[in-house]
Amino acid sequence: MQSTIYYKPSTSHNFQLPWKSTKNPAFKTSRLSSKIPTLTNSLRPQITFDLEGGANDGFRPSNPVKLPVVIQRHGKVSRYFWDGSRVRLLSVDGDGVEGRGSRVPFCFDLDKVVEASSLAIRNFFIPKQVSENYIGYVKWKFLHRVFSSALQVLATQAMFRAIGIGYSRSLTSAAALNWVLKDGLGRLSRCIYTASLASAFDTNLKRVRFTTSMLFTFSIGVELLTPVFPHQFLLLASLANIAKQMSLACYMATSPPIHRSFAIADNLAEVSAKSQIQSVCFDNLGLMLAAILNMLLKNNQRLQTGLPFILYPIFSAIDLFGIYQGLKHVHLQTLTKDRLEIIIDSWISSGYVPSPEEVSKDEEINFMWSKGKEPLRIRIGCLNPKAQLSKLSVMTMQSVSNEDHYFICTEIFYRGLAKTREQGILLCIREGARMADVIMGLLQACNVRKALRSSMWESTTKASDSSDLILKEWFKLIDDSKRYVQQQFGPLNEQMMVRGWALKNILLNTEEQTRYSYMDD
Repeated sequence: MQSTIYYKPSTSHNFQLPWKSTKNPAFKTSRLSSKIPTLTNSLRPQITFDLEGGANDGFRPSNPVKLPVVIQRHGKVSRYFWDGSRVRLLSVDGDGVEGRGSRVPFCFDLDKVVEASSLAIRNFFIPKQVSENYIGYVKWKFLHRVFSSALQVLATQAMFRAIGIGYSRSLTSAAALNWVLKDGLGRLSRCIYTASLASAFDTNLKRVRFTTSMLFTFSIGVELLTPVFPHQFLLLASLANIAKQMSLACYMATSPPIHRSFAIADNLAEVSAKSQIQSVCFDNLGLMLAAILNMLLKNNQRLQTGLPFILYPIFSAIDLFGIYQGLKHVHLQTLTKDRLEIIIDSWISSGYVPSPEEVSKDEEINFMWSKGKEPLRIRIGCLNPKAQLSKLSVMTMQSVSNEDHYFICTEIFYRGLAKTREQGILLCIREGARMADVIMGLLQACNVRKALRSSMWESTTKASDSSDLILKEWFKLIDDSKRYVQQQFGPLNEQMMVRGWALKNILLNTEEQTRYSYMDD
C-alpha cells in the first residue's frame, strides 16, 4: 500500500495531553510506585486510533487540533486530529473535516464514483510500480486471452462430441484411454522441445513466443476437426496436444523475462501475481462469450455444430493480432546479439544509442526461419569445415596472435532450397573472453560490414579473393576497424548505460556460445 505523507511544520500545537497537569505535584518516593499503574491504565482508553471516525460515527470535533501528518490511500486523503482525548484519522476535504458520521448533506457525484471505481479496478489488475508501457501490454493481453479462451471452449466441445460423450453408444473406457494417451504424448514432446530450444527462449524471446502462439492456434484448429474424423481421434488429438504442450512450455519459459521488463522496482513477484489475476479474469470472460454463443444457438443443432468452423478464422486472427501488438509493448533491457547489432549499427551511422523501446520497434517478430536474410549477415560462432572456406579466412586464422580475444573473417554459405551462394561475416570469440570483448568484436564486425558494402568491395568480393591486392586491402580494413573500435568503444559503452541497457551479460544461443582456444605450436 502506497501512502503519501505531507508535512507542514508548525511552531505551535497547543493542546493539553491527558497525563499533563497544570499543577506541579510533588511525588514522594513511597507513593511513586503506586501511581505508575494508575497512569498506565488511564492511557489505554484515552490514546486510541480510529479509522475514518469508525469508533464514533457521530463524531464531529468542534475545535479539533490538526496534526501535521496527512495520509493518502485508496484515492482518499485523511489527516490525524487530536480532539482532546484521543487521536483520530479522519477524511479531509481541503481544510475541512468529514467524519463518517458528520452532518454533511448527501450529494451523489457521478464523476467521483467513476473515478473511485476506476482506481479500484486498476489497483486490482495493475501492480503499483511498473513501466509506462505495461498498460498497453495488458490491453492487448485482454484481447488475446478472451478470444483464445473462447476458442479453447469450442475446441473442447468438439473433442467431446468426437469421443461420444453425451451419446448412449459411447464407450467410457475407450474415451478415457484415448484422452490419457494424447496427454502423455503431449507431455513427452514438451520435454523434448524444451530441452532442444532452451537458449532460444532468451535470445529470440519474442520470435519464439509469437511462433509458438501460432502453433497453439493451429492446434485448436486440429481439435475442431476431431468430430469430422472421429475414427482418427487419437492421431488428431495427439498432434493438437503436442502443439499445445510446446506452446505452454514456451509461455512458461518466456513469462519471467517479460514480467521483469515491467518491474521497475524489482517487484517481480507482484507483477507475476497480477498477471495470473488478469489471465484468470480474462479467460473467464472468454468462457462466458463461448457460453452465450452456445445458448443463443441451442435450438439449432446444425448451426451449433458448424459454429466453431465459422468463428475459428475470426477469433484466431484477433487472438494472434493481440499477441503481436502486446509483444510490441515489451521492451527488454537485456542484450542479445540481434539487439546489440541494432544498437551498434545506429551508433556507426548516426552516433546515437537507441533506447530499449526504440530497439523493440525494430526487432523482428516473425517466423524463426526468416531470420538473417539481410546481405552480409554477421554470425557469432566458428568456421564450418564442411562449408567452402576462402583464402581470406585461412590467412586471417594464420594472423591470430595470443593477445587477440577474437578474430573476424568472411564465410561463404548457401541459403534455402535453391542453395543460393551468399557471403557473410563471421566473428569468432576466444575462450575466456569478457563481455567487453564481445561488444568490441561485434562493433568491429559491423564496421567491417559497412566498408564491405561500399562500391569498391562489391566488385572485388565477387571476384577471386586469392589475389594479393584483395588480401592487402582486407588486412588494412581489419587494422582500420580495430583503431575505430579503440576510439568508439568507451563512448558507446557509456551511452548504453545511460539509455538503460543491462550490461552485466550478453545472452547468446548455443551456437553463438562456441569458443576457440589459441595454441602456439
